[in-house]
Amino acid sequence: MTRVLVVHHDVDIADQEVDSLRRAGYEVVECVGPTGAGRPCPVLRGMSCALADRADVLVYDVWASGATGGGAQLIEHLREQYPDKPIVLTSPGLEPEWAESEGIYGVTTLLGTPTRERLLEAIERAMGGVAI
Repeated sequence: MTRVLVVHHDVDIADQEVDSLRRAGYEVVECVGPTGAGRPCPVLRGMSCALADRADVLVYDVWASGATGGGAQLIEHLREQYPDKPIVLTSPGLEPEWAESEGIYGVTTLLGTPTRERLLEAIERAMGGVAI
């Protein structure tokens, strides 16, 4: 069973994503990310994250590190810490100019509302067509 870590700054949206993924057969863990955890994010300190360590794919909200533009830094740290883990970056609006689709910092971006179908497709795309 594929393990997914969902990191989202909005708990209600995260709950919807988690529920959709569980119904689709994924094993899912949720985190509010660096801004809501109440403690320093280990990834941003160059350390491994126990939740990310156990996940097969990471689903991050573009605002997970706050509205101050820290998303690029967070993704950079994630890519350095977990270069082989697929990352899906969800964004409610425009694709962030810093998001890369290829190379060492590449992510799979999901723009707009992350409906169940769109989220599942993005995860499958990120994992190279192999999911669940």
